[in-house]
Amino acid sequence: MAILMPKKVKHRKWHKGRSKGIERRSIDLVFGSYGLKSLGTIWITSRQIEAARRTIIRYFKKGGKLWIRIFPDKPITRKGTEVPMGGGKGSVDHYVYPIKPGRIIFELEGIPEEQAKEAFRKAGDKLPVKTKFIKR
Repeated sequence: MAILMPKKVKHRKWHKGRSKGIERRSIDLVFGSYGLKSLGTIWITSRQIEAARRTIIRYFKKGGKLWIRIFPDKPITRKGTEVPMGGGKGSVDHYVYPIKPGRIIFELEGIPEEQAKEAFRKAGDKLPVKTKFIKR
């Protein structure tokens, strides 16, 4: 399982931040003919992206190309279990991508529309956000 994570980061730990508003970039299909678009705001973990990717890949037997349009680069920290209050910020546990409504998550090319629709429907079930199938 190739979990997505940055090779190198400028700052090891980030502030939590707030996701608000709608996405302004990456809202149109650029690479493929079909896409999976986010309709909500949430943090998507690298594990969830990988689970959705595997579900989509299962749908093309031969041929077809998939683009992942998001990359989890936000570090999320977690303190160990039974650690008392104080003692600073915990160590980095995993990475997420803070997604906003309108963002294209995956793009697909080279398989029939019905197959793409079904693949994206199943992949959408693996993600913690409502999604929508779009085409060129």
